[in-house]
Amino acid sequence: MPLVEIVYDPRVDDKVLHELAEVLPHLVSVAVECPEEPYDGDLQPGDVELRFRALGPLDRSGLDLVIEIKSKWFESRAVNRQERVDGLHRAITGAIGLHDFGIYLSLPVAAWAQTD
Repeated sequence: MPLVEIVYDPRVDDKVLHELAEVLPHLVSVAVECPEEPYDGDLQPGDVELRFRALGPLDRSGLDLVIEIKSKWFESRAVNRQERVDGLHRAITGAIGLHDFGIYLSLPVAAWAQTD
């Protein structure tokens, strides 16, 4: 279950943020799928958590938007993490035309539990 934080410049258009909220769950799921956590295309509540936050007055960023993804570490996921994040960057650009953004993929050793 990836946790995704999107930190954006307040000047980013709301339409772009709404489009991003629509496409990110699927695109992130494709980017991090692996044999240990396969993606069947049927997202359920809790599968991908999105958190949007505007840059504050003390934050500094050279980009319009930064997407930080945290997804549980698996060897099969970690071995090609740069290819995964590069592909996700291309997919987002193709889906909504966003250009001035970065993606940080973190694969911590973690566990997850949630109510049914």
